[in-house]
Amino acid sequence: MTSFDSSPTLTAWRALLAVAVVFVMLATTGWTAVRHQHSDAPRTVALASWAKGSIAGRALPAADAPPYKLAHFFAALTDAQQAGLARKYPLVVGNLNGAPVTLRYQANRLALEQARTAEQTRVHDSRLSPDGRADAQHRVDRFRSMLAEGRHFLAFDPSGRGHAAEVFGDLDRAERVSVVVPGVDTNLLTLERTGRKTNAAPVGMAKSLYAAEHSAHPGVRTAVIAWADYTAPAGIGMDAALGNLAERGAVRLDALVKSLPGAAPVSLFCHSYGSVLCGVAANELPGRVTDIAVAGSPGMRVDNAGQLHTRANVWAMRDRDDWIEDVPNLEFGGLGHGADPVDPDFGARIASAGDAIGHSGYFEPGTESLGNFAAIGAGAYTSVTCAQSDSGCHEQISGHATV
Repeated sequence: MTSFDSSPTLTAWRALLAVAVVFVMLATTGWTAVRHQHSDAPRTVALASWAKGSIAGRALPAADAPPYKLAHFFAALTDAQQAGLARKYPLVVGNLNGAPVTLRYQANRLALEQARTAEQTRVHDSRLSPDGRADAQHRVDRFRSMLAEGRHFLAFDPSGRGHAAEVFGDLDRAERVSVVVPGVDTNLLTLERTGRKTNAAPVGMAKSLYAAEHSAHPGVRTAVIAWADYTAPAGIGMDAALGNLAERGAVRLDALVKSLPGAAPVSLFCHSYGSVLCGVAANELPGRVTDIAVAGSPGMRVDNAGQLHTRANVWAMRDRDDWIEDVPNLEFGGLGHGADPVDPDFGARIASAGDAIGHSGYFEPGTESLGNFAAIGAGAYTSVTCAQSDSGCHEQISGHATV
C-alpha cells in the first residue's frame, strides 16, 4: 500500500476490509487477553518486601518514584549500601529507573541466577505436566544464555511471559544511544534466536545495529539497548489490532529514556507493532530523543507525522517483500493504527530498505536498511540513503548530527 486515496467510497471500503481482517484474526488466533500479574509472581513479592524495607533508619523510596528521585536516593548511599540493596532486592533494584546502570547489571545477574534455580526445580517437579516441565527447561536454557559472561541487562522480570532489556556498549560513556523497540511475540523465550533468524529477535537486532554503527562510524561511541521490557501482543490477534498494549508500553519506554545516564541523544528503532508503541509515546518523550525510525510499520496511530507532536526526526522504511504492506492502514472504531508511515503524504523521512527481505529482514548485516539505521543511530544523517519517493530525506535535519 503505497498511496492514500481519500475518496469516501474507497475509504468506506477499506474500513470494512479492516474490520473483516480483524474478525479473521479473531477467528484464527483468538483474543489475546492480557492477564494481571499473580500476587505470588516473583517481582510482585519482591516489590511488597521493598515497600516495607529500610536502610540506615530510612524508608526505601517508592519503586515507581521519578527517576531523578531514585538517582538522588542512590547517590546518597555508600557503595556497600548500594550493593546490599542489590543483593537483598535484586528484582527491584535491577528494574529501578534512576538506579546506577552498573548496579542494575549486578542486581539483574543475581535475579537471573535465582530465576534459573527456581526453574531448575520446576523441571523436576512431578506435579507439572510434561509440557510444563518442558517450558521450565526452555526457561532454564534461556536464563543460562542470559548469564553468559559479558552480558548486561538493564531490566529483567521472569514473571509471566517475562520482560528484559539488554545493553550493548558503554551506556554511561556513550555519545549516542539507540533503543530497539520490537513488536509482537516479544517475551523472554523469544528474546534471542539462533541460526538464520538470529537478527529477527530483539537481541539479534540490537547486536546487529551496534556492530553496524561501530563498523561504519567508529569515531562515535554508541550504545544500543534491546528493549523487550513491555508486554507485547502474543500473535496477530485483537491485541495487535488495538493500541492498549502500546499505550502501556509507551509509559515504560518514556520512563526508560528519562532514566538513561548522561545527556547523549537517543534514537528509537521501532519494528512492526513496536512502531505503534513509539507513535503513542512520541508526544511525551524527552527532548533528547532526536530520531524515531520505524520499519515494517502497521501505523503509528496518527494520520500524519505532525500529529505525533515531536521534535524528533521521524523516519520510515519498508522493503518490497514485507507483508505488512497488505494490512489496511486505517483506524476504525479503535481498530487499526492509522496512516501508512511510508506514504509520502504522512510526512516522515522515507529511507531506503534496499535489499532487506521480508518483515523481519531490516536488521540483517549488509543490508541497506541496517546501514541506514546505523547512520541514524550515529547521527551521520548525510549517509542515509533515501527511498526514491523521498530523495531529500536527510535535508533540514533537526537534532544533533555527529558526523
